[in-house]
Amino acid sequence: MTELYATAIFVFTLFALLGGSVWIGMALMGVAWVGMELFTSRPAGDAMVTTIWSGASSWTLTALPLFIWMGEILYRTRLSEDMFRGLAPWMRFLPGGLLHTNIAGCTIFAAVSGSSAATLNMVGKMSIPALRERGYPEYMIIGTLAGAATLGLMIPPSLTLIVYGVTVNESITKLFMAGVLPGLVLAGLFATYIIGWHYFGKGPRPEPEPRMSFGTMISESRFLVPVLGLVAVVIGSMYMGFATATEAAAVGVLGALGLSFLQGSLNWKSFSVSLMGATKTSAMIALILMGAEFLSLSMGFTGLPRAMAALIESYNLSPVALIAVLTVFYLVLGMFMDGLSSVVLTMAIVEPMIRAAGIDVIWFGIFLVVVIETAQVTPPIGFNLFVLQGMTRHEISYIAKTAIPMVALMLLMVVILVVWPELATWLPDNIRQQG
Repeated sequence: MTELYATAIFVFTLFALLGGSVWIGMALMGVAWVGMELFTSRPAGDAMVTTIWSGASSWTLTALPLFIWMGEILYRTRLSEDMFRGLAPWMRFLPGGLLHTNIAGCTIFAAVSGSSAATLNMVGKMSIPALRERGYPEYMIIGTLAGAATLGLMIPPSLTLIVYGVTVNESITKLFMAGVLPGLVLAGLFATYIIGWHYFGKGPRPEPEPRMSFGTMISESRFLVPVLGLVAVVIGSMYMGFATATEAAAVGVLGALGLSFLQGSLNWKSFSVSLMGATKTSAMIALILMGAEFLSLSMGFTGLPRAMAALIESYNLSPVALIAVLTVFYLVLGMFMDGLSSVVLTMAIVEPMIRAAGIDVIWFGIFLVVVIETAQVTPPIGFNLFVLQGMTRHEISYIAKTAIPMVALMLLMVVILVVWPELATWLPDNIRQQG
């Protein structure tokens, strides 16, 4: 009964604060404060200061602002134009043509940016005008871009996986490894959808691209070398055990600065704008994590996480049934809240459940990212939908309809992960890593 009373208070306070347009991080702190005052005699102020400091001073968390800054630097260079130019010669012969540049471009840029929004902006600002000019259907341009941009959440470095790893105290490098194969499989599903549209879809097809000699194709590919080199250095250094996630992030920042300098696009304005953009994003995420850390402590005093875990356990749900329930839960939650907030808000309750059910925490992180990816392109609060609306000026309803096939493919990816969990666990179990 006490747990039910505590749950009602927590939920009411949270929705009251969020409904009052209070920042998510501050709302979490407010809920935690109320819980501390009602359910424990420990001074709330002292507990908040101690918990917030310990949560914000995690060494693992230092990788977060560095990866964000790396993405910001690259976003403000000519990398997107060069990427499209380098990819186009190799995509032209595939069924579906240059639509595959949306998938390939997002996959590559996801490996140098941990953000879905940054990936969407980076690839979209070049591919949308180029594909429109060549006569590709608007619904295919927008739909494939909406889905493929979510790869920024899974393919390392992923900001969501960093936050998840910090929250559940798991190795960031292992989580990064776990995201590679599922990310590539999901990209393959998106590409298969384009091929299926080419052969079975209705409507006209764009004119075939003009022929290009093999030598010209090789020559154009040189524009891909800088970003592929950066991916190899950043990701490879982690997987080969030469660097931790934080050290690899620092190398990535230096590499991004070097690339932008060689491109001639590094000046004081681009440097300062990228640094301020990274600072703002990092501060926002840090505030949410601070609030979540304090909320976890407060909820611990109520016994709510343990009671919830015990309740789920009493139903004797199989791991598959529990995953099905959590899939629906996170999809509904993701319709009203961004992915990072969903992770930090729920882990205090969900983590004991999955551990009690014997579900691998590394695997669950990848599952969680796929479900959160899906929520990024579902209304009413599908963040990628809003980004695409700003880029294309279409109605949200139209953009959401174009993304429906991609949502179906992401849900299929959840099924694939359940059937073949080794897809997420094989790399971290078999590759040597450091830290």
